[in-house]
Amino acid sequence: MKKALILSTSIREGSNSEGLAKEVLKGAKEAGLETSFVSLKGKSIAFCRGCLACQKLGRCVIDDDANAITDEIADSDIIVFATPIYYYEMAGQMKTLIDRANSLYVRQRRFKDVYFLSVAAEEEDGVPEKALSGLQGWVDCFEGVRLKGSLFVGGVGEPLAVEKSDALAKAYEFGRKLAC
Repeated sequence: MKKALILSTSIREGSNSEGLAKEVLKGAKEAGLETSFVSLKGKSIAFCRGCLACQKLGRCVIDDDANAITDEIADSDIIVFATPIYYYEMAGQMKTLIDRANSLYVRQRRFKDVYFLSVAAEEEDGVPEKALSGLQGWVDCFEGVRLKGSLFVGGVGEPLAVEKSDALAKAYEFGRKLAC
């Protein structure tokens, strides 16, 4: 059975991206995937020092929550990142986690498919493009891994605004399609 890891990178209470992520989780479960959900809320994740010790050790020398999350990423077939868009880019905590997952280059890993969920107060086309490009850059570093899809919901600036739209139904269907 394939395992999908849903990573909610927002640390805000009433997070719209986390609301989407939880609906994707429901859809994925109902589609028959083994699922895991990790929220960065309350997690301690320091910035990467750039020491590259992880390339020899297979894990980061900084002892915080990033190592356990990186283990979850390595042990999953499907990774779904959920983030708010800040200044037309992924949230800083998502980027910090991606940087800290550098040990994945030298480790055994299962993931082949990566997906992206994002929300923003802005609604215009192109709002998530820079964040999507940043994630694509990470994906491109792994042979055989592909960015398979994304879902963007604009116009949701206030906490829990996503609950007043049709976005949750779209996220649920997005989750069900992860099994395909």
